[in-house]
Amino acid sequence: MNQVYTAYLQPHRAFGGLKKIAQNYFYFEEDFIEDNVRCIPMYVRFKLDGCGIKLKLSEWSKMSVEERQQLSAAACTTNQDLLQYRQYLQQLIIQRTGQPATELLIDPAPVWSNIDELPQQLKEQVAQFNWSISLYQWQALSNLQRFALVKLCSSAHENKNLPKAIKEFGLA
Repeated sequence: MNQVYTAYLQPHRAFGGLKKIAQNYFYFEEDFIEDNVRCIPMYVRFKLDGCGIKLKLSEWSKMSVEERQQLSAAACTTNQDLLQYRQYLQQLIIQRTGQPATELLIDPAPVWSNIDELPQQLKEQVAQFNWSISLYQWQALSNLQRFALVKLCSSAHENKNLPKAIKEFGLA
């Protein structure tokens, strides 16, 4: 891991080998969180982007509920935390699948981190619901909330949860 972008670093409290935070699930994720964390929560996806690992849903589904919860609860507040998270995840993927983890390049300036401009794709998606998000609202969101909105409006993601997220974040 050559580069870590500090926007991914979040507050924590210590536990075991990884540091732990309070569970960070959004209400719009509750359908799959309550069902044994069957999909990869946004907070885990946020940390995956921060540590440069692509976790496939097939890999996630081979992990125990406890392992999934630990991946969600582990904090990544320092570069060392991200490195430990990455190493733990790499070992876990090999243990569960027999294959090495797929690596991602870490974006040094992810679109969600730009608080001076709303991403065009988000503007377009929100407009489909006859809503708009002001720059002030965008700036008031947490890194994780901005990350989630960008992920939810990407072409690779069905955006059925985008309206739920917008409402949950108090934007509509």
